[in-house]
Amino acid sequence: MPQVVRFLGYIIYFWAHEENEPIHVHVCKGDPTPNATKIWIQEDGPHIAHNRSRIPTKDMKLILSWLSVNKELVIEKWHVFFEDEM
Repeated sequence: MPQVVRFLGYIIYFWAHEENEPIHVHVCKGDPTPNATKIWIQEDGPHIAHNRSRIPTKDMKLILSWLSVNKELVIEKWHVFFEDEM
């Protein structure tokens, strides 16, 4: 599970073996799990799939903003990671 970045004390990461899903990241504090908050990275920006990590609204807005600004970086890292997984 590669870490994309640490931001505001959260880990933004990919979970292995999810290459058949649309591009997305997981976000949590502490130990990464496959059930952490999931955010889709779409053409029109990031969208919350679910917030199982219960990230507060204030933090979530900042995370979504970071993902929006860095969307191309996240997409690039996704392709690199999942090409290596295959």
